Amino acid sequence: MVTIDAALAQLVRQDAPRVLALLAGRYSDLHLADDAVADALAEAAKRWPTDGVPDNPGAWLNRVASRRAVDRIRRLDVERRRTQAAAPELHADPNDSAATMHDTFLIDDPISDPNLPEDQLRLMFLCCHPALNADAQVALTLRLIGGLTTDEIAAAYLIPTPTLAQRISRAKSKIRDAVIPLHMPTHLEHRLDAVLSVLYLVFNEGYLGRGDAPEPMRVDLCEEALRLTRSLADLLPDHAEIHGLLALELFHDARRDARLDANADLVLLPNQDRTRWHQPGIEKGNAALREAMALQAPGRYQIQAMIAGYHTNARHAEDTDWTRIVALYDRLIAIDPSPIAALNRAVAIGMAEGPQAGLAALPSSDDLSTYHLFHAAEAELHLMAGNVEEARTAFETAHSLARNPAEVRHLERRVAETT
Repeated sequence: MVTIDAALAQLVRQDAPRVLALLAGRYSDLHLADDAVADALAEAAKRWPTDGVPDNPGAWLNRVASRRAVDRIRRLDVERRRTQAAAPELHADPNDSAATMHDTFLIDDPISDPNLPEDQLRLMFLCCHPALNADAQVALTLRLIGGLTTDEIAAAYLIPTPTLAQRISRAKSKIRDAVIPLHMPTHLEHRLDAVLSVLYLVFNEGYLGRGDAPEPMRVDLCEEALRLTRSLADLLPDHAEIHGLLALELFHDARRDARLDANADLVLLPNQDRTRWHQPGIEKGNAALREAMALQAPGRYQIQAMIAGYHTNARHAEDTDWTRIVALYDRLIAIDPSPIAALNRAVAIGMAEGPQAGLAALPSSDDLSTYHLFHAAEAELHLMAGNVEEARTAFETAHSLARNPAEVRHLERRVAETT
């Protein structure tokens, strides 16, 4: 039997983003849709513990959120009429389109667009308007479409939660105050990079969340990201990076069943039972990567997929071609430098050339001081080099920063093993 907490969590993760996208299309108002869904979720949290979970939670949410949207529209209309009656000289010309757009996030009717079969994909492209900076686009879309909490998005961005909350608030305020009509772009690829970033962050949050959720993995988020990425690949089949992202997600997802043991404890890649890897998923990943490479437009997702492919196609851990992986990280950093890519490159160098070389290649800790995996990787390299004291100190720091329960338990063990 599904618990109330589990049902509410599923409502937030799976149903709320879809209902929000539907209401945004129906009423041409993102702010209205977001507020209405939030009201409905609050009502569910209040009523379900007493009334029980409805037979169709998604339909319940759609019905209640739609009512809340209508209530809000009526209240706004009453307030507008009251203001007009009290001070008609201050009221905008009703024939002025700006008056009807004020405080409204106008969008084209996405439901009538035959080229975009997914409401959520439509809303992703709409949120990725060039008037918003890239970080705001991704954060806002993760919040509205991915169903992630502010804490989870902040962890994915490696920034404090208040900073992320302000970023989302500013993005929504800019949409409202600037009265931005977010039309569907003539060329969808102009907003493609932001959409791909959203999809990959949603997948990663499901694959091994950085938040405080009790379950280490959230399969629903992984599957939702995969579903939307496939839909995007069908929509834009000539864009190599979409196929590259799909291959990357498929390679990671193929290892899902082997990443945790019977006690839900983390199993690192070299120690995973590769007979439990999903071979059809690996084959689909290989096919997606071939399709991407055939388009001869290399990019960061394709390179990351190639790296993941070397891991998932190696029958044994010792068969992994670390030298080729280092070369791929060199290519990745050349086109998309980031401290996390540099960290992964250092780990690969440690495996290919020895732990001292890996330690020497580590990026500056200034950029990754709050990233627990930086300290965990440093600890493993120290341990490989025989530096037990340094390894324990780094493991302790990683443990203090980790939040995912499986990672916390794993790091606790590593601290104990080096004490």
